[in-house]
Amino acid sequence: MKKLLPAFILIVLGIGARFLPHPANFAPIGAIAIFSGIYLPKKWALVLPLAAMFFSDFFLGFYVLPIMLSVYGGFVIMGLIGLWVRSNKKLATVLGGTILGSVIFYLLTNGAVWAFGSLYAHNFAGLLQSYIMAIPFFRNSLLGDLFYTGVLVGAYEASLAFLYREKKAAVMAK
Repeated sequence: MKKLLPAFILIVLGIGARFLPHPANFAPIGAIAIFSGIYLPKKWALVLPLAAMFFSDFFLGFYVLPIMLSVYGGFVIMGLIGLWVRSNKKLATVLGGTILGSVIFYLLTNGAVWAFGSLYAHNFAGLLQSYIMAIPFFRNSLLGDLFYTGVLVGAYEASLAFLYREKKAAVMAK
């Protein structure tokens, strides 16, 4: 449990960051999903990001159910990507997994906005328009995922290194 405490602290801070003013879609939940998949026990890896999203949506507001489900589904996929990264964790896989998760999230959620919303015509041109109009949000989402994943993974790895150094020093002192 001592090893997981920093992870849970970082996740609580990430959830709190969703309530702070930020550019549209520059939020920590995607990074929390990736981080959870990499570091948390599998039973928590997918549930925790969804719980964080539901908790914050309770206060920030719910929206059209099929679109909301696509958002939650996107975060589940990001958690699954984190589980995949866990087996070969290095900078390249964390970075690649984060980018892949952001792209899938963009494609999934904007497809849902087109399919279940009323902003765009329900034809191929409307689908393309929904993706084009969402590019600024994708940019922010990608940058937010990269930033927060970097912060979460970096802080957690630093805390593990510190704990390992402290444990090694205690053993050497005996």
